[in-house]
Amino acid sequence: MRYSIFSLAAQTLKGHRGWKPAWRDAAPKAEYDVLVIGGGGHGLATAYYLASQHGITNVAVIEKGWIGSGNVGRNTTIIRSNYLLPGNTPFYELSLKLWEGLEQDINYNAMVSQRGVLNLYHSDAQRDAFARRGNAMRLAGVDADLLDREQVRAMVPYLNFENGRFPIQGGLLQKRGGSVRHDAVAWGYARAADQRGIDIVQNCEVTGLMIENGRITGVETTRGAIKAKKVALAVAGNSSRLAAMAGMRLPIESHVLQAFVSEGLKPLIDTVVTYGAGHFYISQSDKGGLVFGGDIDGYNSYAQRGNLPVIEDVMESAMALWPGLGRVRMLRHWGGVMDMSMDGSPIIDHTPVEGLYLNAGWCYGGFKATPASGFCFAHLIARDAPHEVAAAYRLDRFATGRVIDEKGVGAQPNLH
Repeated sequence: MRYSIFSLAAQTLKGHRGWKPAWRDAAPKAEYDVLVIGGGGHGLATAYYLASQHGITNVAVIEKGWIGSGNVGRNTTIIRSNYLLPGNTPFYELSLKLWEGLEQDINYNAMVSQRGVLNLYHSDAQRDAFARRGNAMRLAGVDADLLDREQVRAMVPYLNFENGRFPIQGGLLQKRGGSVRHDAVAWGYARAADQRGIDIVQNCEVTGLMIENGRITGVETTRGAIKAKKVALAVAGNSSRLAAMAGMRLPIESHVLQAFVSEGLKPLIDTVVTYGAGHFYISQSDKGGLVFGGDIDGYNSYAQRGNLPVIEDVMESAMALWPGLGRVRMLRHWGGVMDMSMDGSPIIDHTPVEGLYLNAGWCYGGFKATPASGFCFAHLIARDAPHEVAAAYRLDRFATGRVIDEKGVGAQPNLH
């Protein structure tokens, strides 16, 4: 069933009793051409683009929980392409362009809201760094505007411009950035993939990889063995666990990233703002809640929950940037498991095991990369060659020295 004003009107006349489930809860078959492990945004997008771009439909996405239970439903929903380095800029710009046409492409309302992303700067040195990044973006064909203090004040007058330690001097604005409803992304890709014949298999945890003579032949799961010609890993913070089943040690650490939402408020902030004097970012959801986050927890963990010191740090940054938030009540907070790479950039590549492909190392950037990640991963799986915008995301770059260190902090996964 195609969603449209006409289908809505027809269902209205029927008392809305004719709607069908958005996707089938499929049982796993004995064998597939491609098996995608991970039913998050990246795994579902990969399956969708395998079918829509490459005509490969004998594909299953297997998820240990339910669709949307992982990081795709545990993030702060921000999308942007305001990167500095040439290894990252074209990839994230492709992703932003795919976001712009996503709802028409998959016939699903993902609530794409290009409300702008504003990065604040608080010193002359930070202004110069933002100017450099903005110039690099423009040279790559990406929109960027460097704003002064009064231009920022006109956009967000309620911020603390007179902070004695970190006065707001201006900001770098990407108008095409914004936010997207994270749950709708998972549901939309799942529905679109299902309509093209992809099996979506939930509650199916991988317990082992079947490898013979250096080649992947399938996986062992809690629902039995499944054979496959090719297997793709898209499991975010659990990447190191799955890779260990193939005898690989990845250049990745897993950390918890917490996110927060306030009580619902009337429209208050119509853009995404990031604090340049601390790691803090905030926007407002369609339900009225203020959605914000900060740094990852400082220790390795696979748990989807965080700790109190990070909560305190995030709240301190919130109050420093916007003192009025002190009157707002918190509604809830949650955690997602981040796959933090050694240089802060992702990996989309073959592995040493023939037929086994890896999509990992997304750090803070996983959600905004969802469409391009799936698009490029599908290209790699279908053609056994990297897509041109993801060619730099090689697994061996850490051995060859071709790292993509966007923040310039070195091999410190917890700092990226």
